[in-house]
Amino acid sequence: MRTVPKPISVDDYRARVRALVPATPVTLLPLEQCVGLVLGDDLVAPVSLPPFDNSAMDGYAVRSVDVADPVVELPVAEDIPAGRTDVVPLRPGTAHRIMTGAPIPPGADAIVKVEDTDGGTERVTIKAQAAPGAHIRRTGEDVAEGATVLRAGTVLGSPQLGLASAIGRAELPVHRPVRVLVLSTGSELVEPGEPLRPGQIYESNSVLLATAVRETGGEATVLRFVPDDVRAFHDTIAGHLDKVDVLVTSGGVSAGAYEVVKDSLDGRGVDFLRVAVQPGGPQGSGVFQGLPVVTLPGNPVSAALSFELFLRPALLAAMGHAVINRPRVKARSGAELRSPLGRRQYRRGFLEGEAVAPVGGPGSHLLAAFASSNCLIEIPEDVDVVAEGDPVTVLVLG
Repeated sequence: MRTVPKPISVDDYRARVRALVPATPVTLLPLEQCVGLVLGDDLVAPVSLPPFDNSAMDGYAVRSVDVADPVVELPVAEDIPAGRTDVVPLRPGTAHRIMTGAPIPPGADAIVKVEDTDGGTERVTIKAQAAPGAHIRRTGEDVAEGATVLRAGTVLGSPQLGLASAIGRAELPVHRPVRVLVLSTGSELVEPGEPLRPGQIYESNSVLLATAVRETGGEATVLRFVPDDVRAFHDTIAGHLDKVDVLVTSGGVSAGAYEVVKDSLDGRGVDFLRVAVQPGGPQGSGVFQGLPVVTLPGNPVSAALSFELFLRPALLAAMGHAVINRPRVKARSGAELRSPLGRRQYRRGFLEGEAVAPVGGPGSHLLAAFASSNCLIEIPEDVDVVAEGDPVTVLVLG
């Protein structure tokens, strides 16, 4: 009699998949390609910010001693727009009209806001006093030359990339995006937009998985409509394996006939097993021809959940992210939930405040329920019933 191996735990399988995907190298990329990526080395400022003393206001550069009286009138000797480089020193008893960001002329020690003047261009009446240093941005006030402004491991968003540009960096050393080959198998699959014949369904897993890869910051190449034929499987992936970091398949991993992924890869470096999870029990992972391979079940929710639990953390870790798991919070269940003992169940849910309502049932085909959810309700292996109002752990999506 054939012995059925004991399922591997969710946590052990997550660690197994994470160990499969190697860290991507650090490479220089243009700023516009760095959004969401992780900085590979400390970023040191080659210049100060601001790089020179400049005006924080539109107004007039003056000597504070020349505007000590409540109202004074001074000749306007120069205009200093932002970007002017040949700045003329300020003579005592005069003013220079100056714009925000323009360099402070030698001899000036204060700026009078234009709102405190009559706005004159040849002579200006100044109606407010200005203390030394008023409305002047000093060199290095934000960043000193040689300072470390971003540490390795920083996730790069708009503020960080704006700072990098401000200190003159056109490229940054980042962990290269992980390159994923997404392969969707099944003779029953049809391209969306084409007519369906009896027994056929529209292919969706490649779109789902490729989008999920890109949401992590990775790059996805998609191969679709691989029939349930071993030779066709190998012919399809030939020529692609040396261009990617990991192969991800969906479908063809269960115990039935025509399991093309299992038939193609079992015994060739990829192990097929069961994980103590619902949905998404049948899984496979290993190394084929030097390439890490993660094989996911074919039902859409099983594929999506498997990506969330096992592949997403591995891809994020490979790209240098320190935070690789979804936020986990406690909430009160809005309904009774039942789960099989010995398996960790994940139910789709909608979290609002401190309450979470299940969305749809536990079935692995209920993709619309997944699309309407903003969280996953986690039911541990040793719990078979969650009563309405019981506390539950929730994984926040998005």
